[in-house]
Amino acid sequence: MAGLWSGQGVLRRKPIEHIEESEGGSGEQLTRVLGLWHLTAIGVGGIIGAGIFTLAGTVANGKAGPAVLVSFLIAGIASAAAALSYAEFAGLIPKAGSAYTYGYAVLGEIGGWFIGWDLLLEYTAIVAVVAIGISGYFAFLVDSAGAELPAWMLGAPGTGEGHRVDLFAAVLCLLIAFLLTRGIKSAARFETVVVALKVLVVLLVIVVGFFHVRTANWEPFFPYGVGGAFTGAATVFFAVFGYDAMSTAAEESRDSQRHMPKAIVYSLAISMVLYVLACLVLTGMQHYTDIDKESGFATAFKSIGMSGIADVIAVGAIIGILTVMFTFMLGVTRVWFAMSRDGLLPKWFAKTHPTRRVPTRVTWIVGVGSALIAGFLPIEEAAELTNIGILLAFVVVCVAVIVLRYRRPDLPRTFRCPGMPVVPALGVVFSLWLTTFLAWQTWVRFAVWFALGLVVYFAYSYRRSELARGPVESKHGE
Repeated sequence: MAGLWSGQGVLRRKPIEHIEESEGGSGEQLTRVLGLWHLTAIGVGGIIGAGIFTLAGTVANGKAGPAVLVSFLIAGIASAAAALSYAEFAGLIPKAGSAYTYGYAVLGEIGGWFIGWDLLLEYTAIVAVVAIGISGYFAFLVDSAGAELPAWMLGAPGTGEGHRVDLFAAVLCLLIAFLLTRGIKSAARFETVVVALKVLVVLLVIVVGFFHVRTANWEPFFPYGVGGAFTGAATVFFAVFGYDAMSTAAEESRDSQRHMPKAIVYSLAISMVLYVLACLVLTGMQHYTDIDKESGFATAFKSIGMSGIADVIAVGAIIGILTVMFTFMLGVTRVWFAMSRDGLLPKWFAKTHPTRRVPTRVTWIVGVGSALIAGFLPIEEAAELTNIGILLAFVVVCVAVIVLRYRRPDLPRTFRCPGMPVVPALGVVFSLWLTTFLAWQTWVRFAVWFALGLVVYFAYSYRRSELARGPVESKHGE
C-alpha cells in the first residue's frame, strides 16, 4: 500500500525538464503553426459568447440590476487569478493538455488523471450546451423569416410538443468536428475570421446603443444590494473563462513559451473590456426591470424601433456562440490526445492524421458524443454537466503554481504569476466558493463520473502509463 502512494505509485510525477524529450520520440506530435493572434482569437472565441448575448440580461433583470457591471468585474478579477496561473504554466510547459499536464507534472499522476478525466466530460458537455443555444437562435431566425420547420427536429424529447431531436444542434457538433479534422492551421484561420466578425457585432451594439443610453436607468445602481452583485458574479463567472481550453493548444503554438502567456492575458483583457462596455449600454438603454432575460440586447433595440440591429444581434449571437464550440472542442480533443500519449488511455486515441497532424480519431468521437448530448438532452440537463470540472481544474492549477514556485524556483519561467502566493490563492478560494452554488444533482453526477474514473485508472491506466513502464529520472530528483 505504501508503494501505491509513493513516488513510484499514483503520486509519481512527470519530470518537467523531460516532458519535451519523453514525448518527442513517441511519433505522435502536433504541428506548431499558431501565432500569437491565432491563439488570442481562440481565447476570445471561447470567452465571449453567451455572457454578452444572454447572461448579461439574465443577471441584470433578476440578480444585480445595473450592478451587473460589478458582477462581471468581480468574476473577471477572480478569473484573472486563475488566468495568471495558467499563463505561468503555459510558458513553462509548452505541451498539449493544459490543466491535466500541469497537474501531472506537479501534483502527481492521480491528480493529473482526475483533472483530465473531468475535463473530458466538462468540455464535451459545454460543446453540446452551446450547440443547443445556437439552435434556439436559429429557430428564432427561421420563424422571423416566416418559414416553419417540422416539430420533430426542433428539440430534444420532452422539450416541446412533437420534439424528437435537436437536429440542428447535433449537426453543428459534427460540423465543428469536421472543421477541426481539416488541420489546425485552416481551423484557426476560420476561428480568427469568425471571432473578428463577432467582435465587430459587439462593437456595433456598443457604439449604436451608446447614443440611446439614459443615465436615469442606472438608478438605483445596486437595487438588490451589494450581495446581489456577488450573486450575479457566481452566475457570470462561467462566461469569463475559455482561455483554459485555449491553453490546451500550447503544443501547436509556434513559440508557446512567449506567445501562450500573452494570449491568455490578452484574450481575458479584451473580453472584459467588451463585457463592461456592453453591460453599461444594456442597463443604460432599458431599466433593469424591463430587460429581457433571454435576449436582452435584441429586445432593447426592438424597444427603440431598431429591429434591423436586433436581427444583426441575433446573427452575431449565433456567430459568437459558434466560436465557443470551436474552442472547447479543440480543448477536449487535446486533453484526450495528451492523456492517451501518456498511456493513461489507449494509445490508439493518440494517433494523428499522417499529413494534417491532428488527432482525428478523438475529434470524431467527441463530435459524435457531443452531437448525441445536444440532440437528445434538454439544455438544463446538459448544462449541469459543465460547471464543477472547470472549477476544480482552476483549483488544481492555482495550487500547482504555488507548489512549483517553492519546489522548483530555479526553473526558467517566461512569465511569472504576480503577487505570489496571494493571487493564485484568491483563485483557489473563489473557485471553491463558487462550487457551493452548484446543485446537489451536479455533485452526484460528479461523484459517479469520479467513481468511473477511479475504476478506469486502477484497471488500466495505473499499470499502462508511460511512467509505470519506465519512469524518467530528473537531475533534480523530480
